[in-house]
Amino acid sequence: MKLGKTLGAAFVASVSWACMAAAQTELTMWYHGAGNEAESAALQLIIDDFNASQSDYTVMVESFPQESYNDSVVAAALAGNLPDILDVDGPVMPNWAWAGYLQPLNIDEAVIENFLDGPQGYWDGQLYSIGFWDAAVAMVSRQSTLDALGLRTPDVDNPWTGEEFAAALEAAKASGNFEYALDLGMPWTGEWYPYAFSPFLQSFGGDIVDRSTYATAEGALNGPEALAFGNWWQSLFVDGYAPGTSQDPADRDTGFIDGKYAFSWNGNWAALGALEAHDDVVFLPAPDFGAGSKIGAASWQFGVSATSENADGASAFIEFALQDKYLANFSNVTGLIPATSTAAAMTDNYASGGALEVFFGLSEGQAMVRPVTPGYVVSAKVFEKALADIANGADVADTLDAAVDEINADIERNGGYGH
Repeated sequence: MKLGKTLGAAFVASVSWACMAAAQTELTMWYHGAGNEAESAALQLIIDDFNASQSDYTVMVESFPQESYNDSVVAAALAGNLPDILDVDGPVMPNWAWAGYLQPLNIDEAVIENFLDGPQGYWDGQLYSIGFWDAAVAMVSRQSTLDALGLRTPDVDNPWTGEEFAAALEAAKASGNFEYALDLGMPWTGEWYPYAFSPFLQSFGGDIVDRSTYATAEGALNGPEALAFGNWWQSLFVDGYAPGTSQDPADRDTGFIDGKYAFSWNGNWAALGALEAHDDVVFLPAPDFGAGSKIGAASWQFGVSATSENADGASAFIEFALQDKYLANFSNVTGLIPATSTAAAMTDNYASGGALEVFFGLSEGQAMVRPVTPGYVVSAKVFEKALADIANGADVADTLDAAVDEINADIERNGGYGH
């Protein structure tokens, strides 16, 4: 009799377990970080904790190489085969939302009220994506270099003016101690150009497109301010302050550390390497060319696909992932800027007194998202080509006018992209 009761209880338990397991809904997730073991491990920790925290959903992630990720998403969208959760680069998100790849996130927006602006992905007044982190660029130098050249050390509240920056470049060139005064990272093509260089244009008072309407690039990319930027940009190469598009990629990687450049325009992801090489490295804010000191913002974020039949579960996972402890851990293993100040306080590098604390302040005080429009994916490529052509000696006014025509033609072909 006891044996019968034991077997019966075991049978009921096994049936209950099977029903619970069957009731769990699998949430599929695509991620761009294949090959990055540390980053993947940080993400998997969140997935494991979420899966263990409730019995309704199980998240399963599939990772892709970053170089092929966007193409894989576009192909899947055309085939109607998108996953529930998508990883999306912040400036690309409006295009995916407009194209019908994404749906608005259903999360409590109070959770993100203290987030940096860059990780928040809004399009057409709605939140479509949210990120764990941001990235910031600084003018990297050494205090010994500034002292030797007799230069003021700027900070986020008192950046160099355009005139001071010009004087700094001239002093470095005249010293004869460097191959070039400035390393801009010209071998890094693609998104680096609009991310790293359009803030210079915006600091002059221009932009890639007119953000008041998003209907045209006229005046923004070829007006007086943009022309002033273009002439300044070209002078960096014509006057020998910076290596051009033929710069050796190896020099970009190690040139500043090796003493070839007085200044390097580079991101927080490279900061620890510079600090390991030189104990007097300083991270300086972008110069102010008249319209404010600006750097780029927004990087990879998470959203829910428009075709997901499990949107509530996908949004629940994303909201779960936004806890400070996960943001801090992600920062610790990647070196990237956590999305909140409270998470930053929990990190090794961005807490008060941390080696990279300055970058949180730069992201908070200077960061500007790239144009929030579906047309950005085209205008970014046009901008990149225009800057490379100008660096190689093309006429500034003609090149910017041609870029405006190309961007405007794309906007017209796409019916204004819904603006």
